[in-house]
Amino acid sequence: MRFTPLALTFAMVLLPSVVSAQTTSSSIQAMIAASKGPAFSISVDPQYPQPFGQATISLQSTTLDLSNAVLDVSVAGESVYQGGVDPVTIQVGGTGTITNVKVKVTSNGKDYVQNVYIQPEDVALVAEPVASAPVLYSGKPLVPMEGSVRVVAVANFQDVKGKTVDPSTLSYLWTVDGTQIADSSGIGREAVLVASPLEYRSRTVSVAITSQDGSLVGGADLSLSPESPSVYIYENDPLLGILFDHVLSDQYAITGAENTLYAAPFSFPITDGPPSIRWFLNGDQAQTGSSITLKPTGTGAGSASLSLTATAGDSASATTDLSILFNAVKKGLGLFGL
Repeated sequence: MRFTPLALTFAMVLLPSVVSAQTTSSSIQAMIAASKGPAFSISVDPQYPQPFGQATISLQSTTLDLSNAVLDVSVAGESVYQGGVDPVTIQVGGTGTITNVKVKVTSNGKDYVQNVYIQPEDVALVAEPVASAPVLYSGKPLVPMEGSVRVVAVANFQDVKGKTVDPSTLSYLWTVDGTQIADSSGIGREAVLVASPLEYRSRTVSVAITSQDGSLVGGADLSLSPESPSVYIYENDPLLGILFDHVLSDQYAITGAENTLYAAPFSFPITDGPPSIRWFLNGDQAQTGSSITLKPTGTGAGSASLSLTATAGDSASATTDLSILFNAVKKGLGLFGL
C-alpha cells in the first residue's frame, strides 16, 4: 500500500451552552427543565468540516422522546429540513465564514431551540518521510519501516472579514495514536517528527490548531502505514550521467570496454545514515557502495549473474537481480544503427 499524502481542510464548530425553551407557559416544570441545561445535545460530523464541504448534524437527548418529535433545521434563516429526528447533512461556507444553523425540536407541543455556528478553517497535513531517494528523484519516498516521518501542518486561517492569520502565531496541539505530544506542541510548532508504525500496522497523527484568542479553531488527521523498501539499478553513462529514466531489469548487455551501474535505494530509513549496499557477482561479493564498474575480460561471449542487496536497520532490506551479457554480437545494425 502506498502512502499518499493527504490534504485535508477543517473547521471550528461552536455549540451553545444553553437552550431556549420556547413556550407560552411559565410553569415550574419548564423552569426546572431549563435549569438542568439543554433538552438535547448536538454532534457535528466531521468535527472540523472542510470549507465548502458538508457536515452532518445528529441529536441526542435523555429528557425528550426524539422518536416522537419533529425536527426543523434552518441554515442562514432558510429551512433545509423538516421531519423526524434523523441526522441532517448541511452545506457549510468557505474558509473563515460562519454558517449559522438553527435546530428546533418540537416535542409534546413544546419547542426547544439551539444554534450551531460552523466556521471552516483550512488545514492540510503533509507527510515527509525521512527516507532514502535519489538526489534527482522528482517524487518522495514512502513511509519507511523502522524509520520516522516528519508531519507538517499547513494552516490557512481567516477571520470573518477574510483577514489571513499568520500560521506562526497559531497554537498547534499534536496527537499520535491518541496520545498528546506535549514536547512538539505549542505556538508556531507546525511540524512533528513521529516514528514509523510497525510492519502491517498504521499510526494516526492529528493536530488541533487554535488562534491565540481562541476564536478560530481547525484540525486535521492522517494515517501512516509503512511500505517495504526497494532498490533499483540504473546505468551510469560517462557523458549523460545516471539514466534515471530507465530501470535495468532482467538482462543488461555490456557494449563497451567497461560499464558502470548505479544502485538507487528507495524508502529506506536514513535516521542512522544511508543504507548499506552490497553487489554480488555469480554469488560472490564483488563490491560495496552505490556503484559498480564491470569490465569484461577475454574475447568470448558469455553471461554472469549480478545481484544487489540494500539493508538498513534490523529488517529493512531489498534485493534485485540482473543478468549481465558481455561480448555479445549485435545483429541487424545498419546505417544510423537501424
